Amino acid sequence: MRKLKLQMQMTIDGFVAGPEGELDWMAGDPDDEKLFGLINELTDSSDVILMGRKMTGEFVTSWEDVVNNQPDNPWHEFAKKMVDMKKLVFSKTVTSMNGDNVSVENGDVVNAVNELKGAEGKDIVVYGGAGFVSSLLDHGLIDELNLFINPTAIGSGMRIFSDRTKLKLVSSEAYRSGVVVNTYVPEG
Repeated sequence: MRKLKLQMQMTIDGFVAGPEGELDWMAGDPDDEKLFGLINELTDSSDVILMGRKMTGEFVTSWEDVVNNQPDNPWHEFAKKMVDMKKLVFSKTVTSMNGDNVSVENGDVVNAVNELKGAEGKDIVVYGGAGFVSSLLDHGLIDELNLFINPTAIGSGMRIFSDRTKLKLVSSEAYRSGVVVNTYVPEG
């Protein structure tokens, strides 16, 4: 069975976005080859990206802009992967969205994700947004959490955990940018 792997940026105080969805606190460093290697490894182990509707527009537009207009961007090759990979967007309000390799799922999230996990293929990666990831966690659908803990506290914002969640630490590694990647699996 395929695994559903979360890859998400988080502040040191547990927020995945500011109160209005701001992401300006991330400590991304395109020159951190070791961290970039991990991101590539997680991406290459998957063949589908799951996302909630609210984050999809900016995600798709940003990567397509890098591919189409920024050939010298250090993220260009990675952006091509993001554009080429199948993206499945969960929404209760829209039936289609713009972008290459983007489709929309309007059905029950539990049934749809379990069907995907049971199909042939590589693992599945989920990037967000906060509400969508929270729903996946609440339903016990995420098999591995890769939390990129940034060396920033923002005091308030959006969280993905809505209740007590027991996790088992599988690995933890610090990177030059100050980001610490903690990998967890659900316990129990």
